[in-house]
This record gives sequence, C-alpha cells and structure tokens, in this order.
Amino acid sequence: MRYYIAIDLGATSGRVILASCSGSGNLNLETLHRFPTPLVEKEGLYYWDIDSIFSGIIEGLKAAGSRNIEIESIGIDTWGVDFGLVGGDGKLTALPRSYRDPYSFRAMEEFLEKMPRRELYDRTGIQLMNFNSVFQLYAQSQSGELDNVDTILFMPDLLSYMLTGEKVCEYTILSTSAVMNPRTKELDGSILALCGLEPSVFAPLVYPGAVIGKLKPEIAGITGLGAVPVKAVAGHDTASAVAAVPATAENFAYLSSGTWSLMGIETDRPIIDDRMFRMNYTNEGGVGGTITLLKNITGMWLLEQCLAKWKGEGRTYSYDEVREMAASSSPAGFVIDPDAQEFASPTDMPDAIRRWCVSHGYATPTDDASLVRLIYDSLASKYAETFRALEKIAGHPIEVLHIIGGGSQNTLLNQMTADACGVKVIAGPAEGTALGNVMVQAGLSREQIAGNIEIKTYTPNE
Repeated sequence: MRYYIAIDLGATSGRVILASCSGSGNLNLETLHRFPTPLVEKEGLYYWDIDSIFSGIIEGLKAAGSRNIEIESIGIDTWGVDFGLVGGDGKLTALPRSYRDPYSFRAMEEFLEKMPRRELYDRTGIQLMNFNSVFQLYAQSQSGELDNVDTILFMPDLLSYMLTGEKVCEYTILSTSAVMNPRTKELDGSILALCGLEPSVFAPLVYPGAVIGKLKPEIAGITGLGAVPVKAVAGHDTASAVAAVPATAENFAYLSSGTWSLMGIETDRPIIDDRMFRMNYTNEGGVGGTITLLKNITGMWLLEQCLAKWKGEGRTYSYDEVREMAASSSPAGFVIDPDAQEFASPTDMPDAIRRWCVSHGYATPTDDASLVRLIYDSLASKYAETFRALEKIAGHPIEVLHIIGGGSQNTLLNQMTADACGVKVIAGPAEGTALGNVMVQAGLSREQIAGNIEIKTYTPNE
C-alpha cells in the first residue's frame, strides 16, 4: 500500500486528505483534518488569513504523522487567481489579497484603457472578470503594494514554499492569471509591463508531477513525517477536478459544481477567436497538456450566502431540507442571472435577489422556499444555456455531462440540469479535486481513477 497526502483548499474551507493506493490501483480517501480558510478584513479590504490556513495544514500533517506510515508525497491545490508577495528576506510583505475584495473593479477599467479588452483576450484566452490576477496586479502596482517584492507566488505555490522553502510557478494555476500566453505557455511581458513588472518576478515554471522539494527540517520534525517530497499537482483545483472526470465517452462536457460552477470541454489547444471573446470563455491549463475550455458561472454561492443570512436570523436549514424546499415550491416563471454583478459580494443575498427581481419587473419570492426554488431554476437554466454554447463550440453533439465536486450530491439540481440540458448526466465524484490531486502524485490514469468512483446517472425527462 502506498500513501499520499492531498491538501485541497477551497474559498471557504480546506482539508488534509490521506489517500491509500493499492498495487491494483484501488484508492481510498480519508479526511484527516478539515479547517476554515478565513478572510480577514482590514480597513474595508479583504485578505486571506494565510497563517491560519497554514496552521490548519500543519495540524492535518501532524495527524498523518501520527499514523506511523511512509508518505510518498504531498500535493496542494487551491482556487485560482490569488497570490502572495514575497520580499527579499523570504517573508510575505503582507497577507495575500482576496479575489472577493472589489478593489480590482476600477483597476480593470483603467487597465483596459491601456490594453483593449480584445487584445488582452487574444494574448491570454482568459475570461475577463474583475478579479483576474492581471487586474489585481495592476491595482497593487498603483497602490505601491508591489514595491520591494522579490517573488510573486500563486496560492498553492505559496503554501508549497512555506512547506519546503522552494519557489515554483505551477502551470495550471498560472494559466488562470491572464498574464500567460496559452499558446507558448510563457509569461506575457507586455501585459506585465503595464503592471510595472518583469517576468523574472515569477518563479520558474513547472508542470504537474514535478517535485518541488522536501519538507523543511522543522516541519518534518513537528509533523513526524520526515523529509517527504512535495509535488506540484494541478495546483488549480478545477484542473485537478477535471483530470479525475470518469469519462468513457469521447464527447463529454464537465460541470465542476461548488461555490463556483465551471462548465466546459477538454481541447488539445486553446480556442481564441471572435466567438470565444463574445461569449467570454476561458482557456485554462489542464493535466497532460490539455486545455480546459470553460465558462465560470456563479454556482452555489447564492444559496450558501442565503443560508448564512437565514442562520443569522435564526432559521437554519440542512441541505436535505433545502432540497425539499425547492422540490415542494412551484417555479416562479422566470429566472435570475446568477452572474449578475449585484450577487458578487452583497451583505444580504436574499435582499439582493429580491431587489434584482424588482428592478427587472418580476414578482419577488414570498418565502425562503420560493427563493431557493428560484436559485435552483436559475442555475439549471444557466447550465443549459452554457451547455448549448459548448455544443456549438465543439461542433458536434455532446453525449454526456459529468457533474463533479460537492454539487454532484445535489440530486434535485442534477435532475433539473439533465432536464434543462436534455442530456444524460453522470454525477460523481464528489471528491473530484482530491482524486485529481492524488492522480498526479501517484501517476495514475483517468481510467484507473474511474474504477474508484461511485456515480449516479440521471436521464432527462421530457
């Protein structure tokens, strides 16, 4: 039996997972430690509490060390675009900024005055969103935050550096930044120059599977793991999840369903043209030289924020109760746009949805159940719209939609998605990101991973 550790970090929580792999390729995943990935607010600005996140990782590694087993390697994946700034002394100059902070809104407008929107897309193939790394870098250059910075490290690379002392820039996470040419896989000097940066401020490029380094002696000691290698996996969590899609049909699409929903197809090259620009699709790096051509869609964020607001008001619902609420409520007869700017970071999501309905001439949801149903209907509608666009891009019918991630366990929304898209949906795995993380560490194929996955099939109704 061989053992690996997958550190899987999302925008609300993180996990340290122990994977055991038998000689026949059977995998078992066990969560050793779960912890929040909190934001810190300072003077109206939002930062990642990197020390708290790192402490959570160390606790998980200690739990692994207490097992007295030999760990083959450790891999880290996180959300995209965010980064930390390391000074000449090897320490962070400040806490990493969060993509949830609207500080880059105006920076995007200013940057696009210097480099037109179409030119930026042609150079990078990345969907233009206000929190793209390029706009964050531009904003920080204007505020002086990039002064005296020695190295810029994206989140998985920053945490690997904190574990090993070695600096790298992993390909899939770099591909989310809108500062990389997806054709050449090189940093774009013209884009960086507008941010006052040289390409040399980024660490050397590595690809999934490369060994970054070994745990620092002090970390090897306190965790009891010894000098375990840390490997670069697909550092972008979406790339890790897509790698683990249990696809047997060649013509498939995927939907990584969580706080964000990401729907796309795999291609062997970036597709950057007028149509992609108009539809604002993104070309991100995948495992094995593939391109994950996808659309970012606001996913369960709307529901999560509603649940948080209701909990503060004394109404706490389980996810089973939420599904029952949606199933028992009638459709509103219209849908909202999950990607509307009003829903990006409101302090009161239910109120933001109601105000959106009023501003667009629709009746507002009368209770929590009808609001939940509206969210479900709107997500299914958005998925169907994106699915039809992907079929046009692919140039042929898509035979199956694979739903992976935590949202793959939402049976009602899965069926609604199958109905709306008019295609067979295969749901699972829920642990796609962790499986993809381990897949790269262990050198396993998609076919080997597929044999370890529980799936459920949904057939579209008329």
